[in-house]
Amino acid sequence: MSDTPKLPALLFDLDGTLLDTAPDLHKTLNHCLKHAKRDTVSLESVQHMVGQGARVLLERGMKATGGMPDDETFENLVTLFFDFYADHLSDHSYPYPSMMEVLDKLHNSGYLMAVCTNKPYGFAKTIIEDYGLAKYFPVITGGDSFDFRKPDPRHISETIAMMSKGYEGAIMVGDTHNDIDAANAAGVGSIAVSFGYSDKPASELGAHVTIDHFDELIEAIEGLIPRL
Repeated sequence: MSDTPKLPALLFDLDGTLLDTAPDLHKTLNHCLKHAKRDTVSLESVQHMVGQGARVLLERGMKATGGMPDDETFENLVTLFFDFYADHLSDHSYPYPSMMEVLDKLHNSGYLMAVCTNKPYGFAKTIIEDYGLAKYFPVITGGDSFDFRKPDPRHISETIAMMSKGYEGAIMVGDTHNDIDAANAAGVGSIAVSFGYSDKPASELGAHVTIDHFDELIEAIEGLIPRL
């Protein structure tokens, strides 16, 4: 029997953590705003609207350009958003620097990994496949996978429950308070990335560790393991 210590399970947010998906979300939101005869919004502003799912992104976009429409109009815009985004999931999004290399090293080292995102499951799964990441993430949960989502800690605990056994503890890697608050409430380790979409500095999110570049992740994980 091997006495090699078990490694923690690793959970990753998607938008603003693994991939910069803001360009395609920006394009989709502005498509809806134009349809509603509203002004468009900047990419930078969209980066601070992301994190709670498509409906909340659209709601924030509407509020930023004149306020919420009536319920029927908004629901029609939600449908438009989903239909348009489904056809443009991976047009202009891109992996953060060193992400692919780091995931490959973690995978080869035996870490079990999952994606835990507030993006709808179907969209997340397609994006993961589009960027060749499926082999790293056999488990993906989205904002519609359960009756709750981040910052509810059950989103994390239920994602962990779906993973293969063979890990010791868990670490959540994310870019906003949704990820870090959920991780801390779930009693798992937390790593915040400063290159994502948080509307406040990553160092103020309350994570156990904060990193500025993806190539710092392995060292951060290894340093956090004794504290789990």
